[in-house]
Amino acid sequence: MSRPDLILRGGTVIDGSGGARFAADVAIAGDRIAAVGDLGGMAAASEVDCSGLVVAPGFIDVHTHDDRYLLEEPLVPAKASQGVTTVVVGNCGSSLAPYTRADLPKQASAMLDDPRWRFPTAGQYFEALDAGRPAINAAVLVGHRSLRFNCMDDLERPATGDEIRLMRGQLREALDAGAIGISTGLFYPGAQQATKEEVADLASEMRADDGIYTAHIRDEGDRLLESIEEAAEIGRMAGVQVILSHHKAAGRTNFGKTAQSLPLIEKLRKSQRIGFDVYPYIASSTALLPGIVDRAERVHITWCKGRPEFANRDLDEVARELGGLTRADTARAVIPAGAIYFTMDEADVTRVVAHPHSMIGSDGVPWDSFPHPRLWGTFPRVLGRYARDQGLMSLEQAVHKMTGLPAAEFGFKDRGAVREGAFADLVLFDAGMVADRATFEEPKQPAAGIARVLVNGETVWQDGASTGARPGRALRRQTGTTRGA
Repeated sequence: MSRPDLILRGGTVIDGSGGARFAADVAIAGDRIAAVGDLGGMAAASEVDCSGLVVAPGFIDVHTHDDRYLLEEPLVPAKASQGVTTVVVGNCGSSLAPYTRADLPKQASAMLDDPRWRFPTAGQYFEALDAGRPAINAAVLVGHRSLRFNCMDDLERPATGDEIRLMRGQLREALDAGAIGISTGLFYPGAQQATKEEVADLASEMRADDGIYTAHIRDEGDRLLESIEEAAEIGRMAGVQVILSHHKAAGRTNFGKTAQSLPLIEKLRKSQRIGFDVYPYIASSTALLPGIVDRAERVHITWCKGRPEFANRDLDEVARELGGLTRADTARAVIPAGAIYFTMDEADVTRVVAHPHSMIGSDGVPWDSFPHPRLWGTFPRVLGRYARDQGLMSLEQAVHKMTGLPAAEFGFKDRGAVREGAFADLVLFDAGMVADRATFEEPKQPAAGIARVLVNGETVWQDGASTGARPGRALRRQTGTTRGA
């Protein structure tokens, strides 16, 4: 073997497989891991002392809304700072591409507000990623709502056969350009009238491509179980894999319902490919929607376009300030806006986080003025709070949820592992110190205990700061093969 560029010496390797940790050196040559083991007789151009540190695969954030963030802030500090080396974008039915409309419908995500970051084809979005050279890798989903915006003149009804054919054509272009699948947000305006037949017909375009269907299901509250069944049925009708997004039971009347939903998912997994992700918080975050504010224990406004003075304020306080309006009327008075909703029970969250098949996804909203702390804190929170402090799982199991498991589910070839030949996406962290520091009051805080992060062999984060390196890549689906990067 030729002389490697870098050797990480004396660390404890947790390789992403879920297996036991072991002491080893890790050699890196170019963008790949060249060797793992006792490399005492090997020299490199550079060496890093990893004594007291865990060397793990870089974390894969399977559920993000970083589509625009990768282009606007290509150093991507919210993700690099917590050890994330790959993100999946285009979730919950919203993507920057393809977007062919000149206007923006009222049902659209705030992510699409800036016309500079709307792309008529997925191929053009991939080109922008290539040119922008973000610090981390990205895989792309196509948003079902974005397709509906492009192809329908009335969003408050199911799509016609002709409209579905138009959407399938745009999805086909995206798949050929490298997209890995399609996402839906049937909970959201603009997609609520879509039938399971519409979604299944559209998703069946991916059958020969082994594409992925990720589902923000229709209802995560009272109709949670029925909505999981619907998503699973769509996957069966289309003949594609299903990933259930940010699995939860929302609303006080549904506390404890994950004790029913998780066995249901296990039952479904016996006959079809179905997985799920989770974020480790009791609060969700999305647009401020009048129809759901009353089911939350508390609602915190994160941004407010028309009344920016209401950002980072409690909705009930704003209601009193506006003359004692109801929550719903207050929301109607100040939208468009974003909000954090305290709607979950900690016992449900821990049950899902601890489940052996759950993956970790942040679901953060980068454009929020005061974002949910999950944007900056998700992965260290699992490692510190749930694995180390509460002992819900071993550190090896926690790392597997963030690396080897999502790499397998999403087909990211040679990622999510510390082994010879894998891409050198790596995170070095102190297992005793790693912790989230982002809070609801101060959400933009880097994690503690993350010593170094490498993407494709280059260090992008070190000693609490970005290095300025931008070696990330667009992970395109390989046309004509099973999915992979």
